[in-house]
Amino acid sequence: MHLKCSSEAGLPEIARQILEAAAGRKIFLFHGEMGAGKTTLIKSICQSLGSADEVSSPTFSIINEYDHPQGKIYHFDCYRLKNEAEALDIGVEEYLYSGQYCLVEWPEKIAGLLPEVCVDIRITTEEDLSRRFSIEQH
Repeated sequence: MHLKCSSEAGLPEIARQILEAAAGRKIFLFHGEMGAGKTTLIKSICQSLGSADEVSSPTFSIINEYDHPQGKIYHFDCYRLKNEAEALDIGVEEYLYSGQYCLVEWPEKIAGLLPEVCVDIRITTEEDLSRRFSIEQH
């Protein structure tokens, strides 16, 4: 599935479509260059899930936790991880296999630890500065 958005105002609809297409999957992997809009899209997904928590990048904490009506949302930013052993040290597998929503930025840093059932979201910036979202389920 491919979606395009020309402004942040369109992200709630993008988030809704991504969640609908996920068909119950709860692990979302966000790929994109620095500044592509991964965290901004994650904010819209959390809002679509009913979270009233303030969503921010967990760049330094690695994991942020948000509440939503059906449980927890775990938001990971793996950019600063040097290897998968660091991820294991912070208990990443417990989160990924908790049955709760897990939204992972820079998933390539922990590729060997990720579940097979997930949703890959690739964000690219177009020449007109709009964003293209390519969604693939595994």
